[in-house]
Amino acid sequence: MPQYKVQLLNILVKKKKVHTHTHTHTHTHTGECVSECGGWIHQQYFSVQVVWLGLNVFLFVHAFLTFEKSDKYYYTRELIGSSLAWARASARCLNFNSLLILLPVCRNLLSFLRGSCSQLDHNLTFHKLVAYMICLHTVIHIVAHLFNFERYRRSCKADDDSLAFTLSTLYPHEKGKHLTFTSIAGLTGVIITLALILMVTSATEFIRWCYFEVFWYAHHLFVIYFIGLVIHGIGGIVRGQTEDSMKEHPHSKCAEEYKDWGEHCRRPRFEGLPADSWKWVLAPVILYIFERLIRFYRSRQKVVITKAILHPSRVLELQMNKSDFRMEVGQYIFVNCPSVSFWEWHPFTLTSAPEEPFFSIHIRAAGDWTESLIRACEQQNSPMPRLEVDGPFGTASEDVFQYEVAMLVGAGIGVTPFASILKSIWYKFRHADHTLKTKTIYFYWICRETGAFAWFNDLLASLEREMEECGKVGFLNYRLFLTGWDSNIAGHAALHFDKSTDVVTGLKQKTSFGRPKWDNEFSALAAAHPRSVVGVFLCGPQTLAKSLRRCCNHYSSLDPRKVRFYFNKENF
Repeated sequence: MPQYKVQLLNILVKKKKVHTHTHTHTHTHTGECVSECGGWIHQQYFSVQVVWLGLNVFLFVHAFLTFEKSDKYYYTRELIGSSLAWARASARCLNFNSLLILLPVCRNLLSFLRGSCSQLDHNLTFHKLVAYMICLHTVIHIVAHLFNFERYRRSCKADDDSLAFTLSTLYPHEKGKHLTFTSIAGLTGVIITLALILMVTSATEFIRWCYFEVFWYAHHLFVIYFIGLVIHGIGGIVRGQTEDSMKEHPHSKCAEEYKDWGEHCRRPRFEGLPADSWKWVLAPVILYIFERLIRFYRSRQKVVITKAILHPSRVLELQMNKSDFRMEVGQYIFVNCPSVSFWEWHPFTLTSAPEEPFFSIHIRAAGDWTESLIRACEQQNSPMPRLEVDGPFGTASEDVFQYEVAMLVGAGIGVTPFASILKSIWYKFRHADHTLKTKTIYFYWICRETGAFAWFNDLLASLEREMEECGKVGFLNYRLFLTGWDSNIAGHAALHFDKSTDVVTGLKQKTSFGRPKWDNEFSALAAAHPRSVVGVFLCGPQTLAKSLRRCCNHYSSLDPRKVRFYFNKENF
């Protein structure tokens, strides 16, 4: 009896059910992909992180020492202590990271630069790292200022002829806790902190997955954040001694004689620090505004829906045309449907090939927005809803044809970027494209239910026929895995195993039940291609990414002349 059939019978005896892992990232229903490259590209990205961390450390230490050691702030330190240096150092790093936070989401800029800088595929990962750094320095900044306020309050109430009390009379501000609500710095600080809290908490995986609209709208509070940041320092609440006063009133001579200020020695004069946050964020804000203008212009171009097909498992395929639209494999677009939501834009991976006369996307019903769009397209007696499209934008999947051997792994709707790749391959074979560098493709698709395979079957069947006609049967090796099944499905497959086609998909390749054993798969690939560079491309959940990354590292040879696996992760 064939081993595969024995496996199915064992499954029936044990009545063992395998559950699909729940997708946990933002756009599972959209198939949007943002890359996280491996190999030397990963090393380049690691270098960028090291430089970024180094700049944060340098800016923090430089600002800290300036305010902790400079004569200009001697009297300010006497008044509020060394927490001044902590507050100013964290503010410097806040400005620096606020400069960076918008750059990774300038999609048009990244698409333009991507060809010469592949580590830009890490844009959203870097965006999150910068956001975490902003949160860290916000906490340091707030805690330091709380100590400042408390020290200042105590100095004001000392009334003991101390130097701190004398200095407090020279500061024309409200006392203590009232600074938080009566000063420009205090009010804007509260506002931008609240905006930051809402943006960060709404960006958690749970909120993005279950309440995407909350994430979408809350993230636009970045406008409030930047406005508040620019005007935060206008009040000049932190003061240093003026240059003239430092010459007339050097603290080395006059600090100990503070009781005689005004008689033998002039009182020190102070000036507020000028607001400089705008200098840090002006350029990226202008760049981002320009980015949004480009998006607006492109989104206003007319989009024509030429065909709408509702596949099983509530997957809607939209085929569209738009003037001057050019795409590459694996790219994605942002779609807006004003009749559903005027403000919401959702990313979808393009499933069409560049050779086709249209571009297409597949949308799985997984939320209010997608459900509403599918219902609008289902209405037979009504015109198709108007769509606006921005893009396309690049991802790591564009690099798949740079590898001689490619391993494509898709989970659920995460197969969409590979649909574009496989279609493009089909066209290349039809037109005898000899520039195709890729020699072998291994394709793995993991689905929870049988209906999910239906919309992709025709493409795989066409590729099977095309490979046979071209004499390249070994070019495409694909495996389909069903993780959500019962004993009836497995029993039916076992009884009809001897048929030439699979009873689940109708394809020649039999469907496997359960999840792939990745160690076996990687071991087989390493043995089959002992001297090849294998590009591993994933569009799926993070748990699967960890398994594949581990296998890439484990089965890659230290000898550069032998097999190497380069991991490219596509996050939903």
